[in-house]
Amino acid sequence: MKFIIGKDRKQAALFPVSLEESIETENEVRAIELFVNSLDLEKMGFKVRFPEGGRPAYHPAVLLKLFIYGYLNRIRSSRILEKECRRNIEMMWLIEQLSPDHNTIANFRKDNPDAIKRVFRATVQLARNFNLIGGKIIAGDGTKLRAQNSKKNNFNTKKIDRHLQYIDNKLEQYNQDIARADGEAEKQEAQKNSDIHTGRKEGYEKLKQQLEETGESQISTSDPESRQMILRGNITEVAYNVQSTVDAQHCIPIDYEVTNHNDKKRRWELW
Repeated sequence: MKFIIGKDRKQAALFPVSLEESIETENEVRAIELFVNSLDLEKMGFKVRFPEGGRPAYHPAVLLKLFIYGYLNRIRSSRILEKECRRNIEMMWLIEQLSPDHNTIANFRKDNPDAIKRVFRATVQLARNFNLIGGKIIAGDGTKLRAQNSKKNNFNTKKIDRHLQYIDNKLEQYNQDIARADGEAEKQEAQKNSDIHTGRKEGYEKLKQQLEETGESQISTSDPESRQMILRGNITEVAYNVQSTVDAQHCIPIDYEVTNHNDKKRRWELW
């Protein structure tokens, strides 16, 4: 039985194919290239001027193309994007075979949130210029995204008071154990437990003080901006609430807002 045979990996090609020839005319990376090259990145807030000396930096256009490609292909991880730069032919064409590491990619997103939001709005304006947005009927809704913060690391005043009351009861018990201890070993064990709970008490008191100083109703220790909110019924989760609006004509997203509180009536500033 005959099978299709692949090419020998060691065989040199007589007519090598360039990256340009490897990417189809209708490939989305060509649209990304044209879109980013049409933007005034400095005006949008990206840093394009760097001091002379030291290691050269990546141009923000390169990292923005990488970010948009990842967004369109549902690749959020900076480490995966780093790998794609070395094995994905579309990515090689788009950023001209450059290979920024995951720290560079992550820092670009972290350091340019406002500029990236302006890029998003530029895509909306572009779609509007091509009559892809009707602007007559829009739909808005919220989606809860779980934060990197467990419920046990989210606190409000009542929860902190419950912990403090529990610790006070345990400290009283340990003080009694120390007074009744017959041997040195029992006394040291009770004192050790007392010291541990005293340290925990100081931590909760600091959290309570922070709530009083900020005026916030709750605090998250792992992901500080996240808040516990209602998902449905009595089910809650420490999360973010992403509000988005979509135009009815072609279902194109035209605005979004990330909040840390539950849905409420709001006025959307579209353009």
